[in-house]
Amino acid sequence: MVLIGGTSNVGKSTVAQVVAEKLGFQCLSTDGLARHPGRPWRTPEWEVPAHVAEHYGSLTVDELITSVLGHYDRLWPRIAELITAHAAESRGRTGLVLEGSALWPVRVAQLQVPRTAAVWLTTDDSVVRARVHAAGRYDTAANEEQILMDKFLARAERYQTLMTDAINRLNLDRIDAGDGQSATELADTVLAAADAQTAAGRSSTGR
Repeated sequence: MVLIGGTSNVGKSTVAQVVAEKLGFQCLSTDGLARHPGRPWRTPEWEVPAHVAEHYGSLTVDELITSVLGHYDRLWPRIAELITAHAAESRGRTGLVLEGSALWPVRVAQLQVPRTAAVWLTTDDSVVRARVHAAGRYDTAANEEQILMDKFLARAERYQTLMTDAINRLNLDRIDAGDGQSATELADTVLAAADAQTAAGRSSTGR
């Protein structure tokens, strides 16, 4: 089992899919277990629901962080149950790659599950900002839409700061997802880190 954490729009889903393909594993997202207000920008196929716009428009960044971390607190028992159950039943079954921001370092580090590796993707805030701006067509968006994207980005940046602090404090493995690396290159780095781990998230070269 391979767990891949990180802030929003860091590239978790894309890298997880490549890792799963390389290993012949199933790929799942923690978002599939329970939803929290997601991206607050329009796409040609999707309109921002009113409750999502209200969520980002009415809350401060501190309140947004409190809200999402509270959501992950409530979701963690289901995530832990999924990981534990899959490990217990894995003999002869397909392995699992699980990705999501809900894979909070402190909780993952406490897992006592055999054959489970964990890494976190991080990148410069400017990379996440550029991706969100491109996806939401920020330059041509209405002012109220830009405000919602700004709030989303502020939350994502704050989350990454808190997450990175926890990773460094616990000496867990994190991988820089920037520098123009392809998803295949990042997947290979994830697999190399996973191979070196002696416990979920930890190896002799934790960084």
